[in-house]
Amino acid sequence: MFSGESRRSNRRTISRYAKLQFADGSLSRDCVVTDISDGGVRLHIEGFDVPDRFVLHISGGEGGARPRNCKVVWRLGFELGAEFLDLPGRRGAQQNVASAKQPASG
Repeated sequence: MFSGESRRSNRRTISRYAKLQFADGSLSRDCVVTDISDGGVRLHIEGFDVPDRFVLHISGGEGGARPRNCKVVWRLGFELGAEFLDLPGRRGAQQNVASAKQPASG
């Protein structure tokens, strides 16, 4: 039977403040993490555009505020879903980390 859930890991509903850091060197911006899984997050963001790649700093909680390199996978209104690019064992994880910190060329 198909459950409609295509995630590789379970998500947890949370409400935690976070900061987004962009490669262009602009000031970090505030957002709220509304759910999280081992593979990514859902964010609530208002008042600014988010580039396809960014670094997320989640406040407090489990494991401290380790920066996570992210890539946007969907957008809907004030919400977006992003996958973590720095997962252990992920092919090209180090390259993804570096590219999230570099401005996009073009």
